Amino acid sequence: MHAFAALLDALIYTRSRLAKLKLIGDYLTATPDPDRGWAMAALTGDLDLPGVKPALIRALIESRVDPVLFRMSRDYVGDTAETVSLLWPAPVLPTDTEPLSVAQVIDRLMHRSRSDAPAALAAMLDRLDAEERFALLKMATGALRIGVSARLAKTAFAQAFALDVEAVEEVWHGLAPPYPSLFAWATGGAAQPTPADVPVFRPFMLAHGLEDVRVDLADYAAEWKWDGIRVQIVHVAGETRLYSRTGDDVTGSFPEVAAAFATPGVVDGELMVKGAFQGGSLEEGGGAASFNALQQRLGRKQVSAKMLADYPAFVRLYDILFDDSEDLRALPWTERRMRLEAFATRLDPDRFDLSAVIDAADFTELEAIRAGARDAAIEGVMLKRRDSAYVGGRRAGLWYKWKRDPLTADCVMMYAQRGNGRRSSWYSDYTFGCWTEGGELLPVGKAYQGITDQEIAQLDKFVRNHTVQRFGPVREVEKTLVLEIAFDSLHLSSRHKSGIAMRFPRVLRIRLDKPAAEADRIETLQRMVT
Repeated sequence: MHAFAALLDALIYTRSRLAKLKLIGDYLTATPDPDRGWAMAALTGDLDLPGVKPALIRALIESRVDPVLFRMSRDYVGDTAETVSLLWPAPVLPTDTEPLSVAQVIDRLMHRSRSDAPAALAAMLDRLDAEERFALLKMATGALRIGVSARLAKTAFAQAFALDVEAVEEVWHGLAPPYPSLFAWATGGAAQPTPADVPVFRPFMLAHGLEDVRVDLADYAAEWKWDGIRVQIVHVAGETRLYSRTGDDVTGSFPEVAAAFATPGVVDGELMVKGAFQGGSLEEGGGAASFNALQQRLGRKQVSAKMLADYPAFVRLYDILFDDSEDLRALPWTERRMRLEAFATRLDPDRFDLSAVIDAADFTELEAIRAGARDAAIEGVMLKRRDSAYVGGRRAGLWYKWKRDPLTADCVMMYAQRGNGRRSSWYSDYTFGCWTEGGELLPVGKAYQGITDQEIAQLDKFVRNHTVQRFGPVREVEKTLVLEIAFDSLHLSSRHKSGIAMRFPRVLRIRLDKPAAEADRIETLQRMVT
């Protein structure tokens, strides 16, 4: 555990991507199996220890120290694992106690029932120092938050063993931790694991923001960028799986889509929920509800019959990677588009349709079409180079995403809470509201993105100097500071007192020039609802 704990500690305090890649690579090449395999599972989010939950950890620490002390410390530190690792009283142990390995920790927690897990976890915490306790708790809860994405961890693995990261990702989801066949391949002891007859995930092709670029539509095709979740659907050897953009298996959340896709191949598309109020059938390119409707389905491992009926899912297809066993990714987009159109004729039209190409004579006309798009299910425009192959990741000049301009509102800060990770010492999560006609301030959203470290420091100082009440880790502040909030769309919501919910809110700027009384009203936001 000591080496893994040192790795996490180094990664937390390292901002450089190259330095993080080297740290992970050095650990993987110096650590034996199966420890390094379990470490990769933790770094990529593939480690599942169902017996350990945050409530269990809180109960353990509150049985060892004063609960009030723990809660006050947790509020100050901003992270449960860090707080527990520092507060945990270290017992006197024999000097010849053997150090714990990562594999031993995983084995003891994975094969314990929920009733036995507390004692096993406490016994291991007793044997570790503060740094190791922190690593254990982060690993056990699956909430590392150390600035390392699954893609970066896989890239570090590939670079450490001189492999192609795309080849690594292609076989990754057909393997299980601690990945013995993967490391055997990496070290030259075995052939590359094959994805044949296994519905594995392939890396998505991603797009750069368009920014100030203007493209020639003779070279680029334009499609709508729909507002759902990007999915890859794979059918191999009679089995269908749905993968999210991050490679998570979401088949269980959308069983009706998986059941309807029984044609061998791999496609890329946008998963959405049908919405009759949006007008048009699937064949006409309409019929999609807002992202707010889709959220009712996200994250559910089991879906009730009522949920299936109330929020029926479908997929709007963007691209095709495989037709049966034929790999089409090297073909130019124009050829893949023709193959996709032919492939789509074999699919259930009630569950699948095509994302239509936008008919525009030139870029100026496309600008006008995009400017007029305020459909709740449209997020913007995609521009795809007609001769582009389907390659994983972002490649300059091939695909561009051109999101529609965000909406904005002036809101009043109401509450603040400390962030996580490197922001755990700062009040960086803000709840804000708008006024009703009667002069009441109601929350309309929460944001923690869009501002610089300097602006966070400025807002943190305001929160500390203008707190009027405390509710655990949350501080209520004087209703005097206006924040200009940018957001993609607004939707009706019965879960919020204001009756509306923001999609992707972020702080655009701090409005020191504007009195709180002049912030926007709920009625103004209601007129923006799509």
